[in-house]
Amino acid sequence: MGDTNVNLPPGFRFYPTDEELVVHFLHRKASLLPCHPDVIPDLEVYQYDPWELDGRALAEGNQWYYYSRRTPNRVTGNGYWKPTGMEEPVVSSSNSKRVGMKKYFVFHVGEAATGIKTNWIMQEYRLSDSASSTRSSKRKPQPKADYNKWVICRVYERNGEDDNGTELSCLDEVFLSLDDDLDEISLPN
Repeated sequence: MGDTNVNLPPGFRFYPTDEELVVHFLHRKASLLPCHPDVIPDLEVYQYDPWELDGRALAEGNQWYYYSRRTPNRVTGNGYWKPTGMEEPVVSSSNSKRVGMKKYFVFHVGEAATGIKTNWIMQEYRLSDSASSTRSSKRKPQPKADYNKWVICRVYERNGEDDNGTELSCLDEVFLSLDDDLDEISLPN
């Protein structure tokens, strides 16, 4: 992880669920609270080509996790991150309420109109708009949270049929397989 010294126990594995990423990591980051152990680094991930990310974060399998500032500009030196599908809600397992949103991006090499799709995938997690209003006012005052600026990005390279343990739901697979030419999809009458 670059020059960050993280004291992790032997055998430490980092396989967070979507809910854990949003509730235990992203919410704390947006609320300016410390997170121990500090395993997700800050990085303006959108300015890097995905193959440049290796070594900049704790790797778990072929996945890297980063805190980044949310931006509409997802263009790198050699390509761009193109959104695919619709945002999915991230829901709490305890009360089934929406705690965040997840959006998929696929990296394309080249210019926006003529880019070539790669196997690089990014899942961008953000807090839901309701997350900022769910904090109790009875607690002692916290520094003002900036819920809209921070996201967590999970970046990985899909290896064709074998994703090295990356489990995707059926809905995830549909989103990733969709080409942006939705005109070609015919629905039954």
